[in-house]
Amino acid sequence: MINILKTRLEMGFKTAPLPQKGELVVAEGFRGLPALGAHGCGKGCDACVAACPTGALTVEGDSPRLDLGRCIFCPECANACGKGVLAFTREHRLGASSREGLHIAPGSPPPKIEELGRELRGLFGKSLKLRQVSAGGCNGCEAELIVTGTLVFDLSRFGVQFVASPRHADALVVTGPVTDNMKLALEKTYAALPAPKLVIACGACAISGGIFRGNPEAHDGVGGLLPVDLWLPGCPPHPWTVVDGILRLMGRLK
Repeated sequence: MINILKTRLEMGFKTAPLPQKGELVVAEGFRGLPALGAHGCGKGCDACVAACPTGALTVEGDSPRLDLGRCIFCPECANACGKGVLAFTREHRLGASSREGLHIAPGSPPPKIEELGRELRGLFGKSLKLRQVSAGGCNGCEAELIVTGTLVFDLSRFGVQFVASPRHADALVVTGPVTDNMKLALEKTYAALPAPKLVIACGACAISGGIFRGNPEAHDGVGGLLPVDLWLPGCPPHPWTVVDGILRLMGRLK
């Protein structure tokens, strides 16, 4: 027992503070919010568009447009762009309250999350129980959601916890493109949540179908099936993206 206590003291305090100021400390290869240059695209400049595997990138006139809900944050577009118009920043705050809020263009404001109304903040502002459903996902988003419960991120310190039963949950977290085999299970899970209830679409697949978009066995995400309150893009979303999005929805971060 003494050795265990000694080892624990040597480990120190591992829980990271919320990254509200300054640059987020993440792995070197982390790709966050894409930055789009205002000029450089034009006629015949379609290499980056063709390189995008999900159709997230388009060019209107001489200006790029990007749908974060479709983006899987691969570097293919940036690698194909010979003019340096596209680049990935280290910004982890990617969530939005509306699907339209995930569409970005040069000079447009970053995605924004509107906190819940006063009544819902009174119910969920201090404690939020989540029930997660993997609706045909690859388990990438699911793995990142699990990581939010580790001692580094410790989502539970904010009163946010995953629960086993939808009847004990306040919000439904959906991952995956919603395959035919999971559609009914997802709908039944949502119906089992007591009202009022929230829905969180986590990851490109849950938002738009991701790389499975247009597949006859998938429904291109949850947006056409359930009312979504929070959209968290990424493939998969970084744990800080998830933590930040949920806390802003709860009104815990400004």
